[in-house]
Amino acid sequence: MGCDCRSFETKAVHGNKPYDLVTGAISVPIYQCATFRHEGVGRSTGYDYSRVQNPTREELEKTLAILENGKECLAFTSGMAAISNLFTVFSPGDHIILSEDLYGGTYRVTEEIFNKYGLTSSYVDTSGLSSLIENIRKNTKAIFIETPSNPMMRITDLKAVVAIAKERNILTIVDNTFLSPYFQKPLDLGIDIVVHSGTKYLSGHNDTLSGFVILNDLTLAEKLRNIQKSIGACLPAFDSWLTLRGIKTLAIRLDRQQENAIKIAKWLKNHKNIEQVFYPGLEDHKGHEILKEQASGYGAMISFVVDSEETAKRILERVKIILFAESLGGVETLITYPEQQTHANIPENMRNRVGVTSKLLRISVGIENVDDLINDLKGALED
Repeated sequence: MGCDCRSFETKAVHGNKPYDLVTGAISVPIYQCATFRHEGVGRSTGYDYSRVQNPTREELEKTLAILENGKECLAFTSGMAAISNLFTVFSPGDHIILSEDLYGGTYRVTEEIFNKYGLTSSYVDTSGLSSLIENIRKNTKAIFIETPSNPMMRITDLKAVVAIAKERNILTIVDNTFLSPYFQKPLDLGIDIVVHSGTKYLSGHNDTLSGFVILNDLTLAEKLRNIQKSIGACLPAFDSWLTLRGIKTLAIRLDRQQENAIKIAKWLKNHKNIEQVFYPGLEDHKGHEILKEQASGYGAMISFVVDSEETAKRILERVKIILFAESLGGVETLITYPEQQTHANIPENMRNRVGVTSKLLRISVGIENVDDLINDLKGALED
């Protein structure tokens, strides 16, 4: 069906089906059932068992495919479930290149699980194309990119990576969690596969877990659906409904969050206790111009380095409106200590190489009043 519109905002609100075709309900029903009745032998409604497919999950998958300009989307129980299912398409002896500045969970699943089954990996600064090319091997099958990266906000030139990969028949994968399809559409830039932790901006309210794989290759999509059906990490109906509800307000949330983030980043940059601010919306950010070319926004994630470990811990313990918690992308502003939380599984030497130290903090900016957020940081920083 799909909505007859061009704007992202309208597509996000109306999704694949703006109302239920049977009842007219404008909120997609939650099909909270495990199995479906067959009309007769060899006759199915198209739904047999919710692990294989569920109408609520199907609506979510089709909606996100529309928003990412992809042909197929698969919904999983978390972002890590999506990445894990995707990595099972590779074979023992295959090699993948990953952004060296990346979420600790992606590093953990690669090193502690898939390496045991013969998948080898290299961690590279994908924002530097020469280092990327140097690490490509004959058995390299994929390049996995975070851009902006987590937590150092490095920007990778996606069109340039696509050109390098296409010459060598290498799959390109982008984790688009930080920007969402509202600000960045990697498939339009030639990327093969997009993954999301839908727990973050897509859901937007810190109340559910979800993950997605979006792609245009229908053969690979069918292979992934068979893997998903076999492993069973399929997103339940209620979580699918929550994510659909969140997507309806994605555009207005991100507009407000980005507006707040720009003001907070500029304030942090001028504070005497802040040594560095990493936010791609700042004009002096190394990847600012590249991001302007391949995205329509900068997002609402900020990382910054304070003058000491003691200052970092004081901020974490003294903020009142900003919440000291893991995760990101919700309407509430969260502050995270990457060294001890999101990136604890990454070896210390690798953390130090990319800049994840005891002085680094990461903020996911929410939709609160920005003056309240700045005053909260000011009170935490200053005696």
